[in-house]
Amino acid sequence: MTEKLTVATTSLAGCFGCHMSFLDMDERLLELMTIARFDRSPLTDIKHCSERVDIGLVEGGLCNAENVHTLREFRRHCNILVAVGACAINGGLPALRNHIPLEECLREAYLDGIGVEQPGIPNDPELPLLLDQVHPIHEVVVVDYFLPGCPPSADVFWKFLTDLAAGREPSLPSPMLHYD
Repeated sequence: MTEKLTVATTSLAGCFGCHMSFLDMDERLLELMTIARFDRSPLTDIKHCSERVDIGLVEGGLCNAENVHTLREFRRHCNILVAVGACAINGGLPALRNHIPLEECLREAYLDGIGVEQPGIPNDPELPLLLDQVHPIHEVVVVDYFLPGCPPSADVFWKFLTDLAAGREPSLPSPMLHYD
C-alpha cells in the first residue's frame, strides 16, 4: 500500500463555509481517511501543522496581520497549497470593505452605526492589526491550485483530493465549477 497523503486545513477571514462544504462529503470522509491522514484541521483539533504536509487547504482571505502570519506559516509546511473558495481566491465578501476607507468602516461599526450603545473603537494590543484592504492569498504566498465557489461543493473536494491521491493531475469538469 502506498503512503497516505497528509492533508491540513486552515481558515482565515471567511465564514468557515468551505470547511462545512468539505464536511458535506459525509460518508466519503471515511473513505478519504483510507487514502489521507488529517493533520491540522477541525477534524483533529490540531492547531499547528506537522513538519510537512502534502496538501494544505486554505479558506478565507487576509484582513489582518494575524491572517498573514498564519498563512505564511501554513505555506512553509505545505508541499501543495490550495486556495479554497471565493474569499481565498479574490477576497470574497470580506473584500467588499475594500471600497471604503478602513477608518470609515471602523467609525460606522463602532461609533456612528445603528445600535451602537457604547461607542469606542477597540484598541487592545491583543487584537490583530487590521490591513487597509482585504487580500486574496495569492498576493502573499504561492498558490498551487484554486477551487472556486462560495463554497466549492463536497463533490469538488472529493474529486480534487482523490485525483491527487491517485497521482493524477486534478481535473474538474466545468459543471462542477462555479464562481458564485
